[in-house]
Amino acid sequence: MATASYVIGIGSNRRHGRHGAPARIVAAAVGAIAAQGLTVVRCSRTRRGPALGPSARDFANAALLVDSALPPLALLALLKRIERDFGRRRGRRWGARVLDLDILAWSLGRWQSRTLVVPHAALADRRFAIGPAAEIAPDWRHPRDGRTLRQLAARLRAPRPVDRTPRGS
Repeated sequence: MATASYVIGIGSNRRHGRHGAPARIVAAAVGAIAAQGLTVVRCSRTRRGPALGPSARDFANAALLVDSALPPLALLALLKRIERDFGRRRGRRWGARVLDLDILAWSLGRWQSRTLVVPHAALADRRFAIGPAAEIAPDWRHPRDGRTLRQLAARLRAPRPVDRTPRGS
């Protein structure tokens, strides 16, 4: 496969024995990804935000723009191996985790298999993912509706209209 670009989401909300707090784990994960031969083109700043689901711990989140000749499933396998190297264990969905790595977008558009959907199915609806992704690839267009990541991020930041329709109408 020719070289393609990927946006990878990085998240952590549990301390690590060697790397420490979640923000430091995010930084260490960037180094681990680069050490695996992926070309890191750009890295967003690390942001702190609330967890989804049952975990009470805030997450540190960032995104990377990388170039790689790996196809999506091979990249996913590599990212899962890095997660395990950091101590990630399968457990409760949306629970606390040392490291979470997700393929958010791919320069060649869409990819779908039994185990992977790219772009990430919830990318456009999750501020913790779209914010960092838009920071590093603002003009990248979502293949579903053609909006840029910047436009999708702005949509999530905009105040939501209040429905003033009387109940029972």
